[in-house]
Amino acid sequence: MRRLAAVLLMFALGGCGADDVPVPEAIASPPPVEQVPHKGASLSCGQTRVGLPAMPEGLTRAGSFGRLGSLTRPLEVKGVIWRREDEQMYVGVVCGARSADEFVTLVARSSLTAYKGMPALRWNTRTGVRNFMWLERPGTAVYIAATPGLADLIRDVAAGVALDPAQD
Repeated sequence: MRRLAAVLLMFALGGCGADDVPVPEAIASPPPVEQVPHKGASLSCGQTRVGLPAMPEGLTRAGSFGRLGSLTRPLEVKGVIWRREDEQMYVGVVCGARSADEFVTLVARSSLTAYKGMPALRWNTRTGVRNFMWLERPGTAVYIAATPGLADLIRDVAAGVALDPAQD
């Protein structure tokens, strides 16, 4: 409809002797928007920096957290919350467990397993959040959790976690 109005206006002005009215050029379609991947975050426990991967497409950052209710004792926690509609994913670090013996007692009613050769814990909360945490190095554990709709992403996110290369 706008093009028709523009053409009619051009003819009307052209018929009135307005020869100096510029004729609009055809508007080219805008260049395609490049998909910029989400940059990962970096969290630290003391001198140990843990690089978190870029989150899967469709997740948006929704805040941060500094506490895990499942822990049996108060420890320093730093994390980022990601969201897709009503589903949430939590990715962070838990600082303080210096040994495997300390680590395995951090969450009551959790299942002990291993991840990358290190002790790991799995547990579910009463609200259905699925939790996974492993001891990356003494003093630094990596924590990933998700509501049921995003739980299948936990493994992929865990695979992308790495220590900051400047430390090794």
